[in-house]
Amino acid sequence: MPLPADFADLEPYADWALATEPERYAKRLDSSMEEMQAFYEAAFGRLEDAITYIDTFPWNALPEDACTLLHLMQSLVMVSFPVEVWKQARVPDSGAAYLDLVVEPVVRC
Repeated sequence: MPLPADFADLEPYADWALATEPERYAKRLDSSMEEMQAFYEAAFGRLEDAITYIDTFPWNALPEDACTLLHLMQSLVMVSFPVEVWKQARVPDSGAAYLDLVVEPVVRC
């Protein structure tokens, strides 16, 4: 799925544009801190622009490229705590604990 032309600089991170929380969480766990840091640094600087772009469309009618950008920014949220606070992909001191979402907010694209 393509990103909007104005966000072509984020194309190297397009593999982070995942539609569901379990996919994003699995990507986080499978990524190194270096990979997450690089994605975070590239995407965080574009967050406000992304929000502004996405907000130009109705939520029930996002074009495919805006939806891809939304999913990319959702992944940014997923890596923010590991990058900013924990310095590791897993939640510290959580052992084998895992929370499985039964319902999540989903934007249909």
